Amino acid sequence: MTSWQLVRVIAGIFILLSLALGVQASPLFVNANWLWFTAFVGANLLQSGLTRWCLMETLLRKLGMRAA
Repeated sequence: MTSWQLVRVIAGIFILLSLALGVQASPLFVNANWLWFTAFVGANLLQSGLTRWCLMETLLRKLGMRAA
């Protein structure tokens, strides 16, 4: 798995987890403020798509993940 693939997997996990913790209909509901984390991840995905730079991918490469 390459670094850009892992970034998308991590983003997907973060989004699903924060939705599970922030939506009142969820059995894992904790607080609606978890939805701000969903917005943060989405904004970072948008930013990385526009600028072609992603901090998570940079960190993963420094940890030894191979680039695409």
